[in-house]
Amino acid sequence: MSKTKPRILLVNKFYKRDGGDCIHFLALEKLLRDNGCDVAVLAMSHPRNIPLPSGSFEVPCVSIDGTLPQKVKAASRILGGAGIRCAVRDALKSFCPDVVHLHNVHSYLSPAVAEEAHKAGIPVVWTLHDYKLICGSYSCLRGGMPCDDCLNDSTSILRNKCMKQSLAASVLAYMESKKWSRRKLQEITDRFICPSIFMRDRMADGGLASGSLEVIHNFLPIQPEVSEKNKRSGVCYIGRLSIEKGLEYLLEAAVLGGWQLNIAGSGSLEEELKSRFEKYPNIRFLGMLDAAGVSRVFNNSLLSVIPSVCYENNPLSAIESLSLGTPVAASAIGGLPELINESNGVLFSPRNPEAINDAVNKMIEKKYDYEGIADAARHKFSSGEYFSRLMSVYGSVIDSAESFPDPEN
Repeated sequence: MSKTKPRILLVNKFYKRDGGDCIHFLALEKLLRDNGCDVAVLAMSHPRNIPLPSGSFEVPCVSIDGTLPQKVKAASRILGGAGIRCAVRDALKSFCPDVVHLHNVHSYLSPAVAEEAHKAGIPVVWTLHDYKLICGSYSCLRGGMPCDDCLNDSTSILRNKCMKQSLAASVLAYMESKKWSRRKLQEITDRFICPSIFMRDRMADGGLASGSLEVIHNFLPIQPEVSEKNKRSGVCYIGRLSIEKGLEYLLEAAVLGGWQLNIAGSGSLEEELKSRFEKYPNIRFLGMLDAAGVSRVFNNSLLSVIPSVCYENNPLSAIESLSLGTPVAASAIGGLPELINESNGVLFSPRNPEAINDAVNKMIEKKYDYEGIADAARHKFSSGEYFSRLMSVYGSVIDSAESFPDPEN
């Protein structure tokens, strides 16, 4: 790599503190800047964005759920229109990055960002936060069960109306998968970063070249103090209240076991779950919490639970819990088994309240080394380790790009 500190254009559809992917994006931006990298941000203009830093680039906002003209514009954006290409070209010309690093770009930005960078001879790195490249509806989930049909049959999304249970939305997602096929995305992306071994293997199963897939676990940028056991009580869940998270099974387990359960977060199932379970005295819904509140709940809990029914990747909730020394009971699915061992938690069968209750009771009785759990997690998910691995990837793709002639000549 000709430069020790490359210029990085970071790209994400939103610029807000909402969801693990956005939180990771903001943390990565800060990590790169703190380590002396020149960084610019490209994101879609959105009323819920936090103020973008100086020198950022914005793409005009589109709304998938708006009026008919707005939906038409959003559909055009998904396929690479609605001003996305001009905005990307302007950003590339103005900032002149050494690497374009994509995060979540489908729908609101589109992979046209990668295509324009590729045309300009700028290497593209893409961190994968979900399974969109192999599943039209992102989650590899259908009817509350894992589904891999799209790996071999892209028309499955049409037959099953996987996108929002809507034929129209599923048709658009199908068109998107044809426009931005795995083969096409492979051609315009130099390296895919997979935050878990499981995701890497699924992407390889979907046809992406194994040499283009790099596993780098997510990192935790903060290291608050760890509480001792005598300051801890109860069980917590922190995350989205949505179907793929398996909250119904966790709540049924809490009713069955009678242990204190604190639920922090919001989502599409919030009101339904409250109406069914808020009446139980051992269950509390805490609503959305800020970063300090999240750390406080983890730090005050005997353990946290991740009852997901989907293929979790490398969830922030697990990393933060372990980094605070709080052991984790988790579904044995997706990338979660890579994070949990006998010293820091227990795995259980998904969609099984009895198994969740057994795991929680087992962990409540066990004496955990909270400081030891925290030390191991902070080493594994350290920002320094992440930065070092990422610089290696950047250097590799930059060196490869410099060995080829300028595409404009």
